[in-house]
Amino acid sequence: MNTTKSRGVVGAIALVGLLVSGPARADNMEGLRDVMSSVVSVLPRTAPGQANKEEPEGSGVVIFEGRHILTARHVLTNAQEILIRTFDGVLHQAQVRGQDPATDLALLEITAELKPIDLGDDPKIGEEACAIGNAFGLGLSLTCGLVSAVNRTGTGFNPVEDFVQTDAAVNPGSSGGALVNKYGRLIGVLSAIFTKSADANIGVNFAVSTTLARRVATDLRAGKKVKWNFGGAGLGVIPQRGGLGRLGAEILQLRPGSAAEKAGLKPGDIIRYVDERRIRKPRDFRSAMARLLPGDEVEIKFERDNEEERVTLTAQ
Repeated sequence: MNTTKSRGVVGAIALVGLLVSGPARADNMEGLRDVMSSVVSVLPRTAPGQANKEEPEGSGVVIFEGRHILTARHVLTNAQEILIRTFDGVLHQAQVRGQDPATDLALLEITAELKPIDLGDDPKIGEEACAIGNAFGLGLSLTCGLVSAVNRTGTGFNPVEDFVQTDAAVNPGSSGGALVNKYGRLIGVLSAIFTKSADANIGVNFAVSTTLARRVATDLRAGKKVKWNFGGAGLGVIPQRGGLGRLGAEILQLRPGSAAEKAGLKPGDIIRYVDERRIRKPRDFRSAMARLLPGDEVEIKFERDNEEERVTLTAQ
């Protein structure tokens, strides 16, 4: 059985009432309804015949002081003009402040000031999660489920990945929307859905983690191109193909002057954890490094000569 991947981002036609499903409790509903004002529909205008047929519209999350909208970059494909529509039906012109192809994120800017969303901490598996987006162009809707996995990498959607996986229903048009916790705080920016045949929800949906999204948005707001520094370590899979044993990322080589070298790591070391994040493969380490801003510090737990050791790495 073949498995295909499809990006789900939504369009908007008319504003409809809230669709609430899943385990979110009634005593949380007021806060979840309030956060709808911090999510918008993104309406790209394209030349005739250039619209994205799968998702002619998308979603976005209001961040920073309220004049910036974080969305999925693929929502803006072929756009000649961009409008955003608020939950209460007000249209605003938007300009692209910056884009990052590696994470499929883009930052828009408007002249009005909307209510920014509150940022949440990294979620844990099993916590309640709700997705807010412009599914199928029907207007913003709210669906709820659980956090299925965190720090997900290797899905093949983006070169740089740090996904929160959820079973909350996400469909085309929701891309760029908000994944929030039960308190209405942002825990991810909706990015993609994993499907078998049709571009529709089957309960395996991905959102860029808030930590990674904030790191990208900070650079884009400053007018910078996002520069990725993965610690300067060339890594290999351990155990090698066909072998048995505990998974990890083995350092094969170090770039002189890199953060990894300055931390005291050496070729042959096997990285097991970055802070409390388990490292099972090289892309897990790359993802953990991608979340860091220059000057951030993390603890690296590694194995050297069958002994566990720890060092502090400072991101460059």
